Amino acid sequence: MSKILVIHGPNLNLLGQREKDVYGTTTLEEINALLLTQAKSAGIELEILQSNHEGDIVDAIGKSKAKNIQAILMNPAAYTHTSVAIRDAVAAMDIPTVEVHLSNIYAREEFRHTSLIAPVAHGQVSGFGVESYLLGLQAVIKLINK
Repeated sequence: MSKILVIHGPNLNLLGQREKDVYGTTTLEEINALLLTQAKSAGIELEILQSNHEGDIVDAIGKSKAKNIQAILMNPAAYTHTSVAIRDAVAAMDIPTVEVHLSNIYAREEFRHTSLIAPVAHGQVSGFGVESYLLGLQAVIKLINK
């Protein structure tokens, strides 16, 4: 069975409570349930991590090949714009990676317009709320089933 690592970055554990006008009212647990349902119907196993700590995310990416992870679906959240370490970990693993964001980062504050992850990811889905995650999962499934 193929295995995909799902990474939720900092503050995503607060979904449903924080800035509802930007991120909506869906909780992280609800997003994970939707992802697990979609993955199960595709015969895919998910490993899900949420961390507010950059090093935890870097470690998870670095261990992905040893854990037989075939793809990564990641919302790096604020680390999108700041983490060279996460960017380098993605590049080093050479595993198909899709970056997702609930909001359209290019329609927000200017500092959010730059993604350090996008140049090393296979693609990016942003601005569709929870659907960004589901579209991103579809994309990584297609990448590993090529």
